Parts: sequence; structure tokens; C-alpha cells
Amino acid sequence: MTLTQLALSEAVKAKALELGFDRVAIGPGDPPEHGPAFDAWLAAGYAGTMDYLARGRAKRLDLRQILPGARSVIAVALNYYQGEPPEARGWNPVARYAWGRDYHDVMTPRLEELLAFLREAGGPEARGKIYVDTGPVLERDLAARAGLGWIGKNTNLLDPTLGSFFFIGVLLTTVELDFDAPLPDRCGTCRACLDVCPTNAFVAPYVLDARRCISYLTIENKGPIPAGLREGIGEWAFGCDLCQTVCPWNRKAPESRDRALRPREPLPELSELLELDGAGFRQRFAGTALTRAKRRGLLRNIAVALGNRRDPETVPALSRALGDPEPLVRQHAAWALGRIATREARAALARALSREQDASALREIRGALGQSEGDTHAFGAGTRAPSEASPRIGGSSRGAADEPQARRATRRGPSRLRGRSPRSKGIYSDTLLGEEE
Repeated sequence: MTLTQLALSEAVKAKALELGFDRVAIGPGDPPEHGPAFDAWLAAGYAGTMDYLARGRAKRLDLRQILPGARSVIAVALNYYQGEPPEARGWNPVARYAWGRDYHDVMTPRLEELLAFLREAGGPEARGKIYVDTGPVLERDLAARAGLGWIGKNTNLLDPTLGSFFFIGVLLTTVELDFDAPLPDRCGTCRACLDVCPTNAFVAPYVLDARRCISYLTIENKGPIPAGLREGIGEWAFGCDLCQTVCPWNRKAPESRDRALRPREPLPELSELLELDGAGFRQRFAGTALTRAKRRGLLRNIAVALGNRRDPETVPALSRALGDPEPLVRQHAAWALGRIATREARAALARALSREQDASALREIRGALGQSEGDTHAFGAGTRAPSEASPRIGGSSRGAADEPQARRATRRGPSRLRGRSPRSKGIYSDTLLGEEE
């Protein structure tokens, strides 16, 4: 490593911090260390319907297929922990990362400016590519090897100062820079994140079955939420923060300096959001990550959240949702009314039964009418939870004795377990937040 390379590396880091990033680290452009684990994860089916992960497999495992001659990876972190500002009122059902402006729009221009700086300082041979959860790279793996943090048991990247309240961006470059040392794993014997998950999404420490993860179910999953997992979703309407909230490393996480990542205004009650039409959805959530779920997905999630709340006051809104133009919304509104099971809820279901034409929604309505007498598990959705009998953690199946703890965790979040909690993602950095190739 020459003095020129050392100086350029320091200059790049200083520029990244000047642009507003909170941490920056540099690592090699070699193939990711956990490539075999990624292959095994895909083979196990843990990616669910995220087929783009397998389509981009070869590029994810060899950066030089993306950028020929890639030598270095510049990894940056942007803290987004907002604290509890007044405008955050009502946002508890939404994962913190989605409270403010879409992080792609915040980070991408800064990384582009950093790349422009590198090209100017590195000479005519300096080339690079940037990614913010948008391309075929294992960002988290690359960031961990660069020393930006270590991958925790909940599969999030952890920094001893920031905790895990940060977004990750990477800049691949042909310039050879000075590499930082990786950080050691400091999770120790703690398993708080594993034990709090109400849907048993962790197959083992460091391994997430996305098909059972609330973030996947409420964002990436475009169809019905499997009936056996709905109760575990609790009152989350978009994403989930539970496995981050309980992490000890987040207890002293600093607040973000970036006001763009704060909510623009308080969020209305979920029952009010259930009434949004297409134009209203676009107007309220334009420029935020919530558009990822689309209107039909968000209203599906809200119906499940209200069903788990079991508040009779929400019956009028849910009854109107039985007439929504989207069968997916009608399905889950029927399930929610079946959970509430008041006379008014049953009457609304009976009326819908006579007019419903969609087969899936019709099965859900019939199931809701049948289970509202007390059978809270015999749902009529025609879907099954993936791997419902699979081990929860490290080969230990969850038995009846574990149920009270899981349900208490569900009741605590999101309103009672709200804390310092970042986006919930799989062990591979592009797993749950929306890369599409």
C-alpha cells in the first residue's frame, strides 16, 4: 500500500462523513465470504417468493461480474434512529426505517457524489458502481468484511456505537484502497432477538426463514398472509422492529441528524387508513418506503392488525373493506371480522357472503363465520404457513410452553415494545427491502 493509496483512502472517508454518512469502512472486492451460506439459504427455500435473489446469484458471489477489475468496497452507514419526535405519533405499527423519506432517495445522491469525488481524486482509471439495496450484491456481507459492523444473530449489521439503526450503502471501485479490519462478533450468549420473534422466523442464530418474517409477510409477500402466521403479526402494518428493539446494542443508539428520515406528520389510526383509495394512498405515502407494499398490501396488513387488536370500534371500517375492489383486502378484512366476532361483525360477514364472487375471499368469509364461534385457528384462507413444524432455533421446536411468551411479545409490539429498532432484514443485505432486477 503506497502513501498515495493511504491518502486517497483517508480522503474518501472524510468525504463520506462530510456528505452526511455516519460511518464508513473499506474492504476488499473479493467474493463474499458467506457465499456458500447464501447458496444453502436459497436451496432451503428461505427466500420465499423473492426469486430475484436466485437470478442474481452469480453476480452476488463475484463482484467482478458487476464491475470488472473491482478491487475495493467502500461501505457507508446512515443512522436513522429518530427518537420519539411529536410527528412520530401513530407510527408505531410501521418499522422505523419507513417513517421518513425513502432511504434510496436520501442515500443515492450522496453515494453518487462520493463516486464523483473518487473518480476525480483517483485518476482516469478510477471506475465504480453504487448500490443502495438495489442490485445483485450481498451488501451486508461486504460491509461486515470491511469493518462497518458485525452480523448479529438477528442477521442485522451491528456497530458498537450506532447499534443497528442504520442503512447500508456500498460503492464498488477499481481503485485499490487501504482496507479496514473486520469487527469481532460481540453478540456473546445473548439470544433476546431470537426469543422475541412471535412467528419463529429464526431457524437458528444468524439464519432467517424470510417466509416467516413479519417484514417479508407484510412487504415482499404479495399474496395472502398465511393463516397460521397472522396472529403472530400482532399490530404491525409494515415491517417489524421486534428483534431489534430488544437488542442490548441499541439501548444507547444516538439519534439521527438527518431530518429527512423523520415522519412528515403523525400517522392516522389504522382504521382510517383502511379507507384509503388509490389516490389517497399515493398522496399520503408518496416518497416513502411504504409504497413498496402497494395499497392492496398495506390494507391487507392493516386488516390483519385490526383483527389482532379485536376492537369492536373498528368493525364499521372493516365492514366497508369487505366491499374493497381488491379481493386480497376483502379476504383479510373477513378474517379480522371473524376475530372480533361481534353481532355487527357477523352481520357484515353474512351480507358479504351473499355477494362475494372471488373464490378465495368467499372461503375466507365462510371460514370467518365458522370460527367466530370460538375456533380461532380454523381459518378459511386456503393457505398454509411455511415450515410450521420446523425448528424454531437450532433444532428446538417451539412447544405449548413457549406460547405465552410469544404472545406476550406480540402484545408488547409495536406499541409497547417500541424502541430503537431498524429495518428487519435477512442475513443477506438485499433480502427484505426491495431489490428487483
